[in-house]
Amino acid sequence: QARETGICPVRRELYAQCFDELIRQITINCAERGLLLLRVRDEIQMTIAAYQTLYESSIAFGMRKALQAEQGKSDTEKRIADLEEEKRELERQVSEQKAKCEAIEKHENERRQIEEKKHTEEVQFLKQTNQQLKAQLESIIAPNK
Repeated sequence: QARETGICPVRRELYAQCFDELIRQITINCAERGLLLLRVRDEIQMTIAAYQTLYESSIAFGMRKALQAEQGKSDTEKRIADLEEEKRELERQVSEQKAKCEAIEKHENERRQIEEKKHTEEVQFLKQTNQQLKAQLESIIAPNK
């Protein structure tokens, strides 16, 4: 019934019984050695208890970190989806603004061309009027000479 991994309570109990029997037999022969082995046994039990606590806390820590990573992953995936949606919306707005800009530029070019044409016609009209007035003025001045 011994476990392959981790701390096995069955194996631990068997080793503890064996070590206790060794301590008992050695204590019969030499009390000092028995007392020393008793201290070694107590030290080993404290060390094993510390390792067991460390093992259990590391398992709990690993589980917490795994859960946090999983939650962080889902949060990150949601954030990615939100950002992609925002990106699509912004790209749509950019294309709308570009279309508006092109329409305005086209309209302004047409208006400018019309204004230039009017201006050119007005300049031509004023030149023609100026020529006519010059001609009239010269005709009025010339007969008097």
